[in-house]
Amino acid sequence: MSKLLKKIVYTGTITLKTGLHIGGTNAALNIGGPDKFVVRNPINNIPYIPGSSLKGKMRSLVEIYNGETNRGKPSNNPRSKAGSLFGVSGDNENSRPSRLIVRDAELDVNSCDFSSTDLPYTESKTEVAIDRVTAKANPRTFERVPAGAKFYLNMVLNIFEGEDESLLKKTVKQAIDLLSDDYLGGHGSRGYGQVEIQFTTVERSSYPFEL
Repeated sequence: MSKLLKKIVYTGTITLKTGLHIGGTNAALNIGGPDKFVVRNPINNIPYIPGSSLKGKMRSLVEIYNGETNRGKPSNNPRSKAGSLFGVSGDNENSRPSRLIVRDAELDVNSCDFSSTDLPYTESKTEVAIDRVTAKANPRTFERVPAGAKFYLNMVLNIFEGEDESLLKKTVKQAIDLLSDDYLGGHGSRGYGQVEIQFTTVERSSYPFEL
């Protein structure tokens, strides 16, 4: 492994332009409540955006935009833009650790007025699916974090000796720009998950524990 030169810390906000649904467990039966719940912190019951969901969506968009998929599947090329930034798993010479750490995005509980929401910090949205043959209506209710809510963005980009720092930073920016014009979470084709991302960066190249 090459020497770690610096860490670039991205902090900012993810603002919801439309309601967001990232599915959680439906372990508790809630009579009359939503059919599909959002993921919540089990300690304080506050919704959050899992880092895995955010990172996975960013990677997918980078792969699609740069033509780095093979019949809809990742190319697993460590020299591709997505492979260089997000890593490639495996036990062979093509494996590469991820250079980007994406942390869970916590909800800013003061970002909007949640006092009138159906559930703590969330709304319930009922949709009706119509069978095209029988015309039978099938209502279903989704839990969503409402538009206007903000989450804290926190990511860390590791830069190692001999790597193309400029390309890695450009790929991060590309992923964020693509996400802003796409959607996060589920049901994006029906209007869910439009986000606006604002961020700042801080470079850290020295630490007090230098030997």
